[in-house]
Amino acid sequence: MKNTNLLYGGVGLLVGIILASVLSPSMPMDDHAGRDDHGGHDMAGMMHDMNAALEGKTGDAFDKAFLSEMIVHHEGAVEMAEAVLEKSERAELRQLANEIISAQNKEIEMMQKWEKEWFTN
Repeated sequence: MKNTNLLYGGVGLLVGIILASVLSPSMPMDDHAGRDDHGGHDMAGMMHDMNAALEGKTGDAFDKAFLSEMIVHHEGAVEMAEAVLEKSERAELRQLANEIISAQNKEIEMMQKWEKEWFTN
């Protein structure tokens, strides 16, 4: 189960990067001006920030930070997929977007449940 969740998380990340490049072909990956996510950084900057939030943490502190960062990351993937449903007419992208929304929402719910169970006193 743990390996499956990591696999889905990795696939979700990859799909998010691909969707970002598909939806914004005129914007290089290192120049997403005007975006407020993670301080307006580009995709690499966002990933760096997410990994930096985990750096030096272990045990519960690591687990809590990981869940927090992954929930935000998955919510971003859902937003991007919703944009596909609004703007794309390609059946393949629309199907992928629906699959992303379904999978990512399930994982968000699971991670939020764990956060509540594990870190709410």
